[in-house]
This record gives sequence, structure tokens and C-alpha cells, in this order.
Amino acid sequence: TLRIAWQLVWRNEGAAGIDHISIERFEAQSERYLQELSEALKTQTYRPEAVKRVYIPKGDGKQRPLGIPTVKDRIVQAAVKMVIEPIFEKEFLPMSYG
Repeated sequence: TLRIAWQLVWRNEGAAGIDHISIERFEAQSERYLQELSEALKTQTYRPEAVKRVYIPKGDGKQRPLGIPTVKDRIVQAAVKMVIEPIFEKEFLPMSYG
């Protein structure tokens, strides 16, 4: 599941999180990072990092806050989504999105 989640995150690209590990840097060491992540999840020692806060300018001159998780955290989020979505999908109303 982590490898599939990594592929989803890789395809979506995105900026580096607070740990400064970009998609490209993660890809160069993906086997090692995925193994470490798998071990941390199995041993219940995984802890998500803080989210990197950036501000995106809006058309009205204001700024919208955006939180950028680390690549590792995005992989875990994608893996959890893959597991729980089929379980809970049948509970959602047809007009429920997101």
C-alpha cells in the first residue's frame, strides 16, 4: 500500500514540506524512505511532522494560508485514504463530496 501511495504522491508532485525533502530527493532514496516509513508504522513510532505554512495571494489582494505536509506524511495520508475510503464510501450520501 505504501508503494502505491508513493506513486500517487509522486504523480501529484508538490512542494517539499518542513523537512525540505522534495519529491525528487525522496525518489532518489525511495526504497530506504519507504522501508523506514513502513517500520515506523509497524512499530507505532510514526509521528507526522509539522505542516509547512505558506501564503498564496488571492485575487482580492488577501492571502490564503496553505499547509504543505512532508512527502512522507502525504504518503501516509494517501495510504490511509486507500484503506478507509472503500469501508466508509457506502456510508456517505450521494451528494457528499470531499
